[in-house]
Amino acid sequence: MMMRNKIMLLACTLMVVVSGCATKKYKNVPYLSAAAATAPKLNVFAKRGHPTRMPVLIFVHGGNWNTGNKNQYGFFGRHFAQRGVLCIIPDYTLSPDVNYDVMATQVAQSILWAKAHAAEYGGDPNQIYITGHSAGGHLAALAVVNPKYGIKPGVVSGIILNDAAGLDMQSYLEQQPPTEAADYLTTWTNEPEQWHNASPIYFLDKDSPRFMIYVGSKTYPSIAEGNDRFLKALHAFQPKVAPVVLQKKHIPMILQYFWPWSRRYGEVIAFIKQ
Repeated sequence: MMMRNKIMLLACTLMVVVSGCATKKYKNVPYLSAAAATAPKLNVFAKRGHPTRMPVLIFVHGGNWNTGNKNQYGFFGRHFAQRGVLCIIPDYTLSPDVNYDVMATQVAQSILWAKAHAAEYGGDPNQIYITGHSAGGHLAALAVVNPKYGIKPGVVSGIILNDAAGLDMQSYLEQQPPTEAADYLTTWTNEPEQWHNASPIYFLDKDSPRFMIYVGSKTYPSIAEGNDRFLKALHAFQPKVAPVVLQKKHIPMILQYFWPWSRRYGEVIAFIKQ
């Protein structure tokens, strides 16, 4: 067992070195109009060799809307860049400093930044996709489908949800009103109208981008229920979408991307190339 662990560690180290050599990381790129030094920034991962017209994938990290940062997910950016996908990972301001609306606004701004600047890094501004895990899935979907955030139809070509939370926050918060726990009162407010506006499920329509949906079979009940309701609403416009159900808990749904041989990479790229 000890020898096996050493081999795995060596393989992981080699994997990181090879991946790092094949890709280039642009750190802490400003994407918001705010000039403050403390404003969130983003990282860009590109394949070396100056390829052009790479599809663009924006990844929004999770963390219950009050934790997490872009630098935890370098493995995600490197592995996609190695496969010829320009990967952009933005930070966004967390609760309790702001509520969900500010977060979604910032995610929308990262999309607009990608539209304007992806070509500078070899990306194709006409092939922008967005994905997110947990709270990041919620923010990715909300920023695109709720028209208040200014992402016009066609700007985003597809959305990949990875065990997304909060897809129907209105239904969830009606049953469990927000409190100070986990900063939910700040994140969602105590106004039911805000809960509705925070729920991507209520803004799906014929112009919504294509969806690909991953759900863990061992995830939290609230996430499973929210995804089920979301999928039923989505079927009015995209009846062929079927969830990809994996035998995993919530956190392993993102940790699986640490391994470069994960099937998820090929599946997501296949979705992009459809």
